[in-house]
Amino acid sequence: MEFKHSYLYSIFWPRLRRNRLALFGGGVVLALFVVSLLAPLISPYDPSAINAWKVLSSPSWQHWFGTDELGRDVFSRVLYGSRVSLKVGFVAVGIAVSIGTVVGLASGYYSGLVDATLMRLVDIMLCFPAFFLILAIITFLEPSIWYIMMVIGLTGWMGVARLVRAETLSIREMDYILAARCIGCSNSRIIFRHILPNAISPVLVAATLGVAGAILTESALSFLGIGVQPPTPSWGNILTSGKDYIEFAWWLSLFPGLAILVTVLAYNLLGEGIRDALDPRVKQ
Repeated sequence: MEFKHSYLYSIFWPRLRRNRLALFGGGVVLALFVVSLLAPLISPYDPSAINAWKVLSSPSWQHWFGTDELGRDVFSRVLYGSRVSLKVGFVAVGIAVSIGTVVGLASGYYSGLVDATLMRLVDIMLCFPAFFLILAIITFLEPSIWYIMMVIGLTGWMGVARLVRAETLSIREMDYILAARCIGCSNSRIIFRHILPNAISPVLVAATLGVAGAILTESALSFLGIGVQPPTPSWGNILTSGKDYIEFAWWLSLFPGLAILVTVLAYNLLGEGIRDALDPRVKQ
């Protein structure tokens, strides 16, 4: 266990710092987090304020990202949309990681019938195309950001479960786990005190990459009209309004699209950097 911790501090952080793309991704993620927190202070206009005199105004010094079909400031709506997207990403991934970690730990530690049952459940869940399963569930529910977060989380834990199971199968055969059993440690103490801290590396990578996937899923659902409902701004529903005016109001599609692109790219770069830094086979 000490080896894992020494590896984290002596090798992981220096390797991550040398990865410029990962640092760029981390910087963008941090900036987006700060912007989402300070959106009420940074936003120059109320994102829901309608102005009939400024309908579909092109980008200018007054409205940096232009206005939409109701005269609402697109820059303000993109800022507030970041709060929705990041909230969905973090909460949905939190749910998925929690379920996947518990299932993976139980499956890998107890093996036998428990492992076979849980892994068949994972296989069944993986048989369904995730996005279409989410679409089917959301269709029967009232459109709500909370339902979206729950459904994305409840349909996205299988990959984490497999990763944690693989790590647990390896770690449970180590000498310090055998020593913990010999001195009478309970199964729960062995799992959460000794195995979980050493199996957290792939979970961290999966969570980072999962946030990007959750943001993309929420944006797609909102674009289709079954996600976050207006007047609450999200990047997906801003794009929805923009598709009807794309020939002469390009800014309605460009800026929220860029926000999604930059955010997803940043999380992917950070996740790839963390994975490379944690992998001893990758030479840097």
